[in-house]
Amino acid sequence: MNVELFIPITLFVCIAYSIKVVADSYTRRRIIESRGSEELVRSLIEGEALRRRQAALHWGSVLVALAVGFGLMDLIGADHVTPGAIALLLGATGLGNLAYYLLERKLK
Repeated sequence: MNVELFIPITLFVCIAYSIKVVADSYTRRRIIESRGSEELVRSLIEGEALRRRQAALHWGSVLVALAVGFGLMDLIGADHVTPGAIALLLGATGLGNLAYYLLERKLK
């Protein structure tokens, strides 16, 4: 495995994420400084909190499903990368996304 390849990829992802965070915070600051209505600021903060909760629920359900998939791979003794092992992990990821969708609908 060529580990040296991951360093520039990780650096690029970190730089892109940093730019996104700075741009989002700049936009929020400009809205607040422009003396937007109190209701607009409140809805902006509540919307951000809702997005964070939904993201946590989404990734939590996907990661739990992937953990189950890896556990099943260990139980069946799949220690090599095969199409069946990849299919099991992709299926677990899909089930995690479906679980998130169902939980999201139930919470609304």
